[in-house]
Amino acid sequence: MDPLTSLIAASIAFVGTHFAMSHPLRGPMVRTLGSAGFSLVYTLVSAAAMAWMYFAFVATPAGAPLWGGYGDAVWIAASAITLAAMVLFAGSLIGNPALPAPGAAQAARKPARGVFKVTRHPMMWGFALWALAHLIAAPTARTVVVALAIATLALVGAHFQDRKKEVLMGDAWEQWERSTSYWPRFHRILAVGLVPWIGGIAIWLGASWLHEMEAGVWRWI
Repeated sequence: MDPLTSLIAASIAFVGTHFAMSHPLRGPMVRTLGSAGFSLVYTLVSAAAMAWMYFAFVATPAGAPLWGGYGDAVWIAASAITLAAMVLFAGSLIGNPALPAPGAAQAARKPARGVFKVTRHPMMWGFALWALAHLIAAPTARTVVVALAIATLALVGAHFQDRKKEVLMGDAWEQWERSTSYWPRFHRILAVGLVPWIGGIAIWLGASWLHEMEAGVWRWI
């Protein structure tokens, strides 16, 4: 199997196992393995699929971009999108009713604050925007495969998450859906608060620095 074919297979496995274990297989697996056993198997399968993706990505030659180029305007746009993605991601770690934590139902009944004024799925949209930024900045075959996989997992997964949470949390999640939006209201991102912006900028600087100083602000320093 050539590296690109392996990467495609790994990406399908990564997305497919996430969807399968999170939805149709979740109930039977929990009943058979228990909550702890399910979490362990879920983690191991996800880690194995991600490792397969990583090594297949590294083994696949970067190649030429399938469209566009690598000009400064493209990098500025991609960097701005990535920053927005990191702000949403950082804010999603605080008071997120979608996360499996005590008090999730109570959090869903409260008015939306911070990044949840933008979307009720800030983590998922953070991943999707990350994927979009990479499609813009480095549209090589291997990057397109991974970015599309991540975007599909994030956006389709967010839809499935709504359906699952409606069952698990009942009217608390339905109330959360009425007070929030699946689709991002990006005009509100500047008003999400200081903590998401500080966290998002820190993650953005660190992640872009790992690109061998070739992304984000590091490209021009």
